[in-house]
Amino acid sequence: MFISVDQFINEWTHEAEGTLKYLNVLTDDSLDQAIEEDHFSLGELAWHVTGAAKEIVSQSGLKIDLTIQGEMPGSAKEIAETYKKVSSAVVEAAKAQWNDENLKEMKNCFGFDMPVFAILRMTLNHQIHHRGQMTVLMRQAGLVVPGIYGPSREEWAQMKK
Repeated sequence: MFISVDQFINEWTHEAEGTLKYLNVLTDDSLDQAIEEDHFSLGELAWHVTGAAKEIVSQSGLKIDLTIQGEMPGSAKEIAETYKKVSSAVVEAAKAQWNDENLKEMKNCFGFDMPVFAILRMTLNHQIHHRGQMTVLMRQAGLVVPGIYGPSREEWAQMKK
């Protein structure tokens, strides 16, 4: 539960930096990596996380002045750059539009009434959930997964040398 806007911004910033670390590792060739044909590819997951960051947090009433194209770009770099813009826009909008009391307000989020602080937690959890899926696809694509909450397997191996 977030009890202050600053608390949310601090956690958002940390998690967004982690997501951006993942997105910056992606290559154009890796975007098609999928577990199965009818599941999200790595690129589709990355683009979904990018769009959902704005979409879910907007359910809280936060107005984010940024348009995201519907179709996934063909470039990993463009996905990462768009995510960075979305992430910054969320922080700037939160600073400009909210005070700590707003976090307790009830909002309808995808058909469910919940407090703003719960919508924010859901937004972060959604991002973290999909990063976990991306980890598997990144390894299948031969990419080195960066650590977020500590060293990744690859980083740990380098530390032991």
